[in-house]
Amino acid sequence: MKTPRRSAAWYGKLDRDGFIHRSWMKNQGFPDHAFDGRPIIGICNTWSELTPCNSGLRILAEAVKRGVWEAGGFPVEFPVTSLGETQMKPTAMLFRNLLAMDVEECIRAYGIDGVVLLGGCDKTTPGQLMGAASVDLPAIVVSSGPMLNGKWRGRDIGSGTDVWKFSEAVRAGDMTLQDFMAAESGMSRSAGVCMTMGTASTMASLVEAMGLALPTNAALPAVDARRTALAHLTGRRIVEMVEEDLKPSDILTRGAFENAILANAAVGGSTNAVVHLLAIAGRVGVDLGLAHFELGRDIPLLVNCMPSGQYLMEDFAYAGGVPAVLAQLRDQLRPARTALGGDISAYAEGAEIFNEDVIRPLSNPVKPAAGLRVLRGNLAPDGAIVKPSAATDALLEHEGPAYVFESIEAMKAQIDRDDLPVTPETVLVLKGCGPKGYPGMPEVGNMPIPAKLVKAGVRDMVRVSDARMSGTAFGTVVLHVAPEAQAGGPLALVRTGDRIRLSASRGELTLLVEDAELEARRTAWTPDPPHYTRGYAKLYVDHVLQADRGADLDFLVGKDTRPVTRESH
Repeated sequence: MKTPRRSAAWYGKLDRDGFIHRSWMKNQGFPDHAFDGRPIIGICNTWSELTPCNSGLRILAEAVKRGVWEAGGFPVEFPVTSLGETQMKPTAMLFRNLLAMDVEECIRAYGIDGVVLLGGCDKTTPGQLMGAASVDLPAIVVSSGPMLNGKWRGRDIGSGTDVWKFSEAVRAGDMTLQDFMAAESGMSRSAGVCMTMGTASTMASLVEAMGLALPTNAALPAVDARRTALAHLTGRRIVEMVEEDLKPSDILTRGAFENAILANAAVGGSTNAVVHLLAIAGRVGVDLGLAHFELGRDIPLLVNCMPSGQYLMEDFAYAGGVPAVLAQLRDQLRPARTALGGDISAYAEGAEIFNEDVIRPLSNPVKPAAGLRVLRGNLAPDGAIVKPSAATDALLEHEGPAYVFESIEAMKAQIDRDDLPVTPETVLVLKGCGPKGYPGMPEVGNMPIPAKLVKAGVRDMVRVSDARMSGTAFGTVVLHVAPEAQAGGPLALVRTGDRIRLSASRGELTLLVEDAELEARRTAWTPDPPHYTRGYAKLYVDHVLQADRGADLDFLVGKDTRPVTRESH
């Protein structure tokens, strides 16, 4: 005898509770036969006008619904917290875990059998996946897709990456403010996420590489009709996944996470992928740590997209997208089940590269080894990371004196001083920007180059912090130092003039100060008073884990698949 669907506990009862659940839904015009036991599919939508990256998701939601109806399911759309990376203060990362809680509790509380996750902007994809993984109902992702290429004065420009370059050019006197403002209008020409390989497109690429979305999901432009068709097909597929009882725990295996790490290296993906993959792994019980990211160390950079290359996501889509990259990595991919039911190798079958300057073959990579480097040492006992593909090669082996900014406010107040005592050899250090310190671990790790050095032609320096960096940014930037300064990590003890040694090849980050001196500093150190004393921000600061554990909340790690048994009436 077939096991009743989960939704039957809401809509299948011939009693008062069933009456109430069905009757109130019928005020939207649903007929009796919609409640005949067919799969009820939730469409978890992060659409918002305050999240421009996700502004096209209403259209995709309608396409998903068509696919669900076609496959014999019953689609129901519901909203969750939407995180506009470019719009939220102090940082969208502060609220990623809040979105995860929202998604988890909505999926658990409502009478649905499976869910389609509509996201895109940086924190929406990992937040939705964290929440869905914790309930473990059948789930699949449709990403909002990247914007069309930016255009300005006859050339392509990329969101984020060119913003940083233009901003530095204005500071150096090489670009007028008038030209800077003119470029603004050509940067964002359509709905969608950053068209560089920023965090949003990175996470969409990794979701595809892990098999949690249909092939080509990552790169098709937001306004491309093929993305709408993909959403329709995804609606059909989620109904089949419910029939097959194919859940996130079946897909998010160790092999899937290892494939994501390999793909992240090959596409030149964002450093933010580290904290997000760690957090998702914690929800499904996969033992993933910073050390596992060394798996991508020797993977070549194949995708020639900003910030590590020259092209944009629209070009990546037309060149073959993620399937073409997976085809190049075929021999390295781990066996892993996907939302299509088969192995991830099926995503690469028949995939071709249509432009070998945008997606390089293994025989001609953009860079020979592109994976993130994990750093450890007395300055980062629990680890830190650096992205070699976006760094200056010569600075990946460097020793120099520190200049310390005790806070983001101090950095902003001092960075443009003409008398700032720094040289190109100086290591800029920023404190107080980790998960607890800011709070929320903002994307400020790629500190501006001091104005006096910018004017002298310097465009990169070694920078060290407990912060994150935008996936669209570049430079020799050491990030996610753990433990963070606010939690009493060694970063809190660094003083201006201390020498710091970075060796990416050896995976070392060392503060060249005697242990006795550091211990004396530690004795005298006290944490800054908390910035927030109420609401979600206080809950976050009290319970957030460090970057090396994904910056999830300690009480959210793991999952709860127990059925809801108590009625609402």
